[in-house]
Amino acid sequence: MTLAALLPSPSLQRRRLVLGALATVAAPLVRAQGSGADAPVRLVVPFTPGTGIDLIARQIAAPLSERLKRPFFVDNKAGASGIIGTQEVVRAPADGATLLVSVNTLVMNMALYPKQGFNPLTDLQPVGQTSWGQLLLVASEGAKIQSLKELVERAKARPGALNYGSPGAGTPHHLAMELLKNRAKISLTHISYRGTAPAVTDLLGGQIDAMFLPIHVALQHVKAGKLKALAISSETPHPLLPEVPSLNSLKVGDLNVDMWYGVFAPAGTPRAYVDRLNTELREVLAAPAVAKSFETQGMTPAHSTPDAFKKLVAADAKRWADLIKAQGITAE
Repeated sequence: MTLAALLPSPSLQRRRLVLGALATVAAPLVRAQGSGADAPVRLVVPFTPGTGIDLIARQIAAPLSERLKRPFFVDNKAGASGIIGTQEVVRAPADGATLLVSVNTLVMNMALYPKQGFNPLTDLQPVGQTSWGQLLLVASEGAKIQSLKELVERAKARPGALNYGSPGAGTPHHLAMELLKNRAKISLTHISYRGTAPAVTDLLGGQIDAMFLPIHVALQHVKAGKLKALAISSETPHPLLPEVPSLNSLKVGDLNVDMWYGVFAPAGTPRAYVDRLNTELREVLAAPAVAKSFETQGMTPAHSTPDAFKKLVAADAKRWADLIKAQGITAE
């Protein structure tokens, strides 16, 4: 028998080479993923590093790793107002190894991007809320607006003359002002930017008159006298700015523009795992160091059960959808 006859056919050789290569690649992946309760958990943040959501994810990752005895790590998947990262979680196996840390933009997008390819209310399992984020309504130094009441009076006297900025159409900053416009029956001109930084630059320069900003973004400029704080979104005074009145002091109806933050899992994730994660998350949020870190960023730690968080998310989805329809808001 010839040597050639003893060797496998070329096609069989190729198949063996391919299978061998796949095995080589797959082996470390299997080892990296682990199995069962010790598998690493990826916290997907659908926005860039340095955002409020990113801060939350990084603050809870280490203590959750310690409490659950499995690695938790943050993976930023930014793009399309959070849709890209969210899609990745929706499509992930419901095995507890992939979680989403998100904000109420998640449900605002439902009305702004009806063809995004998933429904957060049915394709995600709420695990629990982590915190509330307050927005601060500020005016530029050049606008010379000294109070929320004065802003409303000037807007009514000259409809559309005052303008306001936002990091983009459909962002919480944008929709917060649209809610104020709707409730107070005023007209302001929206100027949309690509991100918070250029909007703040123009606000400080006087090119725009007013804007809603997260407290931690606005605070340094308010303290320096470059921006005037007109109102805060929370019902009660904020410890960082105790003298600033609530939006609801205007008494024109619901002006709740607080942002909720929370953790989600793919739909179908075992309820026992969700409940365990929720319990551990509650303990993490109660830690003084975590609470202090949140508060310095203008956020208030807040825990809820999976069912309570689910109700909050569903109610918020309807509320913002109604506003988006009423104001004729479209995504850019």
